[in-house]
Amino acid sequence: MTDNLADKNNISSTNFIENIINEDLKMNKNNSRVHTRFPPEPNGYLHIGHAKSICLNFGLAQQYDGLCNLRFDDTNPTKEDVEYVESIQEDVKWLGFSWDDRLYYASDYFDKLYEYAVLLIKEGKAYVDDLSADEIREYRGTLTQPGKNSPYRDRSVEENLDLFERMKNGEFPDGTKVLRAKIDMASPNMNMRDPVLYRIIHARHHRTGDKWCIYPMYDYAHPISDALEGITHSICTLEFEDHRPLYDWIIDALIDKVDDFKSRPQQIEFARLNLTNVVMSKRHLRELVEKGHVKGWDDPRMPTISGLRRRGYTPEAIKDFCERIGVAKSNSVVDIALLEHCIREDLNTKAPRVMAVLRPLKVVIENYPEGQVELLEAENNPENPEMGSRKIPFSRVIYIERDDFMEDPPKKFFRMAPCREVRLKNAYIIKCEQVIKDEKTGEIIELRCTYDPQTKSGQDTSGKKVKGTLHWVSAEHALQVQVNLYDYLFIEETTPEGEVTNVLNPDSLEVLTSYVEPSLKDAKVGNRYQFLRNGYFVVDPDSTSEKLVFNRIVGLKDSWAKMQKSS
Repeated sequence: MTDNLADKNNISSTNFIENIINEDLKMNKNNSRVHTRFPPEPNGYLHIGHAKSICLNFGLAQQYDGLCNLRFDDTNPTKEDVEYVESIQEDVKWLGFSWDDRLYYASDYFDKLYEYAVLLIKEGKAYVDDLSADEIREYRGTLTQPGKNSPYRDRSVEENLDLFERMKNGEFPDGTKVLRAKIDMASPNMNMRDPVLYRIIHARHHRTGDKWCIYPMYDYAHPISDALEGITHSICTLEFEDHRPLYDWIIDALIDKVDDFKSRPQQIEFARLNLTNVVMSKRHLRELVEKGHVKGWDDPRMPTISGLRRRGYTPEAIKDFCERIGVAKSNSVVDIALLEHCIREDLNTKAPRVMAVLRPLKVVIENYPEGQVELLEAENNPENPEMGSRKIPFSRVIYIERDDFMEDPPKKFFRMAPCREVRLKNAYIIKCEQVIKDEKTGEIIELRCTYDPQTKSGQDTSGKKVKGTLHWVSAEHALQVQVNLYDYLFIEETTPEGEVTNVLNPDSLEVLTSYVEPSLKDAKVGNRYQFLRNGYFVVDPDSTSEKLVFNRIVGLKDSWAKMQKSS
């Protein structure tokens, strides 16, 4: 044990939570154990902010050779669903973490939570209150004025026990009675002004059925669940800092009275994640789903882990992002460009390079022999030579990007224009000779070009130098696919407040009919590629054997890297 402890104490501290743990280990607190937990509410899908908490809690357990539990805070049956329980487990596993046999629910402890509440009543530390929710708020006072005692605060122990049991037995309607802790209505901390411990909810629970019609509040169930599971470090986000005195009060009130507690857990708060152009309120995200503003919790525009997964993000990129932003004590807003930088970094050496034309413009190479097809060599990833190369077909008719041609280009436009030569990637230099337009609309529908056979890529003997290189696909061989181009769901640069539907981006999704090179005909759902000059893309689950669907993960322009170079 001594050697292990020495190894743990030699871990270099990089944040204040590790400082606390290192000091605890040094003092042999908790018998030198580190046991954390991730306690989500099963009332929605997890988002990128939860990913930070997952990485922190499970990561600390791994770092200190400890344990981390997955525990569902299922204390509100009106908002919970098995669908959310299953999605949360899938997200944690996808990020690469395991809870082994330590899957728990707050509902596992409902009997004990009730038993301990009875004990608090017997100790004179809890009472049944008949005030309504509005009256409780009124009696609680304000930040500058103390609260006042409920007229029911001095009920006898016997009366409180009787009423609480009758609450449990379902004799009273919702909202007519609550169980409150008896602490201090004049406390400067509003959370200590006789907080509610239990409320009446006649609703079926997804695990306990109709057994209960009273349910514990999170602030009551959370510390007790931690103590029962032997949690040593209960890591929460910063909004729970003012709740810590209540957390400690509940533990202190019970720890010497019960034999089931396995630890004296310590609550530690860290700053939650806030991202520009992103909303991470479950309430708002649920609203977007229920009102049809997005296609579901896994819509690639959503900041949910399932949405990011469908968008094409990798677990490695998300964990790298969480590591880079670190753990802080004060709230701040992180630029979403950093998250995008992390996925580019991860895919740079992993994703094969392929050619795809998103908005096609037909090009006929008039002096290229009709019916002739050449197979040209193209490397799969210049950043990773071990990925080898592939053959791509070249023929008389090709597609290029519509944006790569301008009839009257500005000075610094180096792509295709009338009478200008450009190189086709891995192929030849071509020259635009004629522009064909639709007679009715004037829209450019076709380019007539010529090619120089001496300029074949890798065998160029012409000595020509051109400034522009374009990607392309052979019209005869290309696969027609659907491409989903995603932009930020919210217009605001910073996290929107209030009514989120007011700042929704109407152009957050553009659906294109595009063409990709034939090497992608066997692409599987989840495969990721870099479409040359267009960004990184992933095969969407909606793909079929008849039609591939690609989601753009992120463009190639890395604003974060540019900012770092200039700073």
